[in-house]
Amino acid sequence: MYGGDEVNAIVIDVGTHAVKAGYAGEESPKVYYPSCVGALTRDKTETRDTNGKSGQNGAQAGGRDVEMAEAGADASTTPKKEGEASKAGNKSDRDLFVGHFALNYRRDGMEVLSPFEQKTGLLNDWEIVENIWNYTLKDRLQIDPKEHPVLLAEPNFNTNECREKSLEILFETFQPPAVFLSKNACLSSYSAGRPTSLVIDMGHQSSVAAAVHDGYLLQKSVSRSRIGGDLLTECMHRSVQSKDIKVRPRYAFERTESKQNKGTFDVKELDDYKGSTTETYHKWSVEQILSDLKETVCRVSESVFNEEEHANIPTVTYELPDGTEVQIGSDRFKVPEVLFNPGLVQTFQDAQTIENMGVLPLQSMTSLVMESITKVDVDVRKELYNGIILAGGSSMLPNVRERLEREILEQAPGQARVKVIASQNVMERKFGVWIGGSILASLGSFQQCWMSKQEYEEKGASLIHLKAP
Repeated sequence: MYGGDEVNAIVIDVGTHAVKAGYAGEESPKVYYPSCVGALTRDKTETRDTNGKSGQNGAQAGGRDVEMAEAGADASTTPKKEGEASKAGNKSDRDLFVGHFALNYRRDGMEVLSPFEQKTGLLNDWEIVENIWNYTLKDRLQIDPKEHPVLLAEPNFNTNECREKSLEILFETFQPPAVFLSKNACLSSYSAGRPTSLVIDMGHQSSVAAAVHDGYLLQKSVSRSRIGGDLLTECMHRSVQSKDIKVRPRYAFERTESKQNKGTFDVKELDDYKGSTTETYHKWSVEQILSDLKETVCRVSESVFNEEEHANIPTVTYELPDGTEVQIGSDRFKVPEVLFNPGLVQTFQDAQTIENMGVLPLQSMTSLVMESITKVDVDVRKELYNGIILAGGSSMLPNVRERLEREILEQAPGQARVKVIASQNVMERKFGVWIGGSILASLGSFQQCWMSKQEYEEKGASLIHLKAP
């Protein structure tokens, strides 16, 4: 039993886009950073060290590397063969760089890797996962994990193998006094204060609809679509490319104030990154800029998007980091319309490559909700229609709640009362899963639910399926 406020449990939500972590009982996470990491294979690191060069300025490189290490960039590298626990004394064949600072600092030959497998949407690179937890607990929260129970948020479709592996690494490596795993949908429903609801989580890699009844996930209701934040960002990229504008990542140029015209800037292209920057790092850097562009200018159309009707819409200007101005017209409505009409993907440049981005079906948010509701028993459906909760980064787009409610209303049976719930505070939508974990882990009645380290040692990791179904 771990009761009372003095426990100070830690809540960690590793999403496909970002890691959120902090203390239970608080209103928002203390830690927020990208869940992908930079990876340098060891021989490349050694070459880099002997050359004394690491990207933009060879002369400053050594000093900059020290800075990055101080900023917690070089997270611990716990060695592992694929799918195998690390053996003490072995050295990993790669250095991992975790966190904002580490990723934004370009290194020769550094790849950007995600701990999630593209096909399944589940954690599969456990070395990265361990480094993320280590960086979160020790570098960012600066705590001793042995003194704090840990609540982990997990995907609604998580497998027993993944759950047991997470538990094993946590208890064996970090040795917290207790652990609990909770499904994302359940945590989102706690944060909205509704024990029975249908949660639609518009994530980075995919969107997931799942029904929660009396605080428990109805596993058969889980429905998934490939439409997520990264697909919308890719559509926005194609829209910018169609205007013959090239998005230059921040490491590719230098802006200095013009000596002739005060208040204006000259852009000088840097050459020393060419040939040594990996494709994954370039793609990640460009995505950060396009993602900000998407979040700044896009909004969901109140009714079905029509290219002709929106053709004369006033354009919005967005300035790229290198000073180039992009004029976005009807595409600011067209890109988010993909959430409700996936067929629009066909109208963007090189549509085939966008369609091949994943294995899940391209399904609209409306049909995802309807499919999920039809999978559950008839007597629960009425309650689910009346409590559809929006969560995830893409739910922050303006007008998305009103549009989804209108579309579901058109398809729902006549007697159903449709209500789509989205917090007025957009950050609560973004951090909904984490906030739910924060509420749950601080409840007095929850303290008997933790799985203690002693129980793990006596009964093994499989006990978690009984403790946290």
